[in-house]
Amino acid sequence: MTPRILAFAGALRTDSFNKKLIRIGVDGLKAAGADVTLIDLRDFPMPIYDGDIETAGFPENAVKMKQLFHDHHGLLIAAPEYNRSLSGALKNTIDWVSRSTPGEKPLASFADKIAGLLAASPGPVGGMRGLMHLREILTHINVLVIPNQTTIPKAADAFNPDGTLKDEKQKNSVHAVAKKLVETVAKLRA
Repeated sequence: MTPRILAFAGALRTDSFNKKLIRIGVDGLKAAGADVTLIDLRDFPMPIYDGDIETAGFPENAVKMKQLFHDHHGLLIAAPEYNRSLSGALKNTIDWVSRSTPGEKPLASFADKIAGLLAASPGPVGGMRGLMHLREILTHINVLVIPNQTTIPKAADAFNPDGTLKDEKQKNSVHAVAKKLVETVAKLRA
């Protein structure tokens, strides 16, 4: 069984540090033998979650996003830290995907999911505080989050112009998270 991993950054900004980081993570996933789908949340604009909108009918992109989550065994997320937590775009994605469509079991798109977490931030802890909140949210909705994670502090100085990391140890750490995610999915899906 080839692990299928959905990879994305929790940022919308075109030149986001976390969009650069997720591409490095994708390289690690592929090297570990995963079938990877890399998406950009900007390609799936959704209104802020609102129960009235849900009652009127799920937005088309929320349905597409739910299906993407459903179709993959695992998630690799590069999450920016906004005000010591996760971004609104990432939280909104989780909120919409967590909602059940008619006839669907609760949290069906998160069922049996395994996640790996990455973060890059200009600050000195590299997004660690945001990952703590993300880990708590994902665990609450029954996602198994692997203990391995990597943060890239002082991200404004961490990347080369081509989007690669300047520090080989940091790149290896990102790849190690990706590899552990693939190995965990393969073991639990065997």
